[in-house]
Amino acid sequence: MKASDLIVPIAITQTAAYPGMNRVLGEIEAHNRGIAQRSTELLGDLTGDLLSDVGQTIKSILQGASAIAGGSTYQAPGDLGTDSCGQETCCVWSYVVRELEDAFRDSNGCTSLARGAIRQGFHDAATWNTDASYGGADGSLLLSDELSRTENRGLEEIGAQTRMWYNKYKEHGVGMADLIQTAAVVGIVSCPGGPRIRNFVGRRDDSTAGPTGLLPSPFQSAQSLIELFAAKTFTASDLVALVGAHTASTQKFVEPSRAGAPQDATPGVWDTKFYSETLTSANSTTIVTFPSDRNLATYSQTSGQWKVFAGFSGQSTWAPVSKRVRDFGAV
Repeated sequence: MKASDLIVPIAITQTAAYPGMNRVLGEIEAHNRGIAQRSTELLGDLTGDLLSDVGQTIKSILQGASAIAGGSTYQAPGDLGTDSCGQETCCVWSYVVRELEDAFRDSNGCTSLARGAIRQGFHDAATWNTDASYGGADGSLLLSDELSRTENRGLEEIGAQTRMWYNKYKEHGVGMADLIQTAAVVGIVSCPGGPRIRNFVGRRDDSTAGPTGLLPSPFQSAQSLIELFAAKTFTASDLVALVGAHTASTQKFVEPSRAGAPQDATPGVWDTKFYSETLTSANSTTIVTFPSDRNLATYSQTSGQWKVFAGFSGQSTWAPVSKRVRDFGAV
């Protein structure tokens, strides 16, 4: 996948020779405006000047640098549990990721566990805003009783499996907060078309249940969603990019009589059909559109960005934005 700053000239070269060029260029221009407006607010330790190399890398990503992972493959220096493996942080995580990949892929694309892992990562991280003194991506979703909350229904399967993985690997230094976010990243890349996102470990676990009332509802109005995410330092454009994760979603409780129905026609693939099908109500007999998604798709402040992602060059414009927003929300 090309870095986002290379996408614009490539898109122009591809579209300059046929009718519809003006529309595509308009989409690209709108995409660039969205990138320029996204939040780069820094919080906590990242506001200081004394940062480690990793801290500086994270800061750069949050301020707009690419979050795309390289194509190199890590080779574990030894078997899990050996001294040589224990001396490298990445070693145990290579074993974790390998097991996650086996559970998250099948012949149809990404599995129900992968889809659950993506949602689980968000639900652990999103119990936080700038007024909260605790919460966020701290593992509390599975280290406390948060999973029993109504807004977390449907996460029981992935939650139970993640706890099993945690109990298996915690003696080797794997924390719950890091495991939840790593599983979300592996879940995304397990879907065909899913981006390789740089992953970081080192979060602090917290068994204190996160604040309530900070997760979105599938029935919420667009304006209240914008305000909810603004308090998490997300712009409206960030929010539109973030909900694109519903491309790999299936629902159980918005319409219980249609439990298992997806939010777009290709739930095993990481694509932008979600945007176009939400906007047009296409395939309404086979997919379930959340009222909150429809509200964002048609709201004056967010409809323009939505239409860009639903348009001709939607995949190439959404992919780099979704990488940055995903990283921004889970650090």
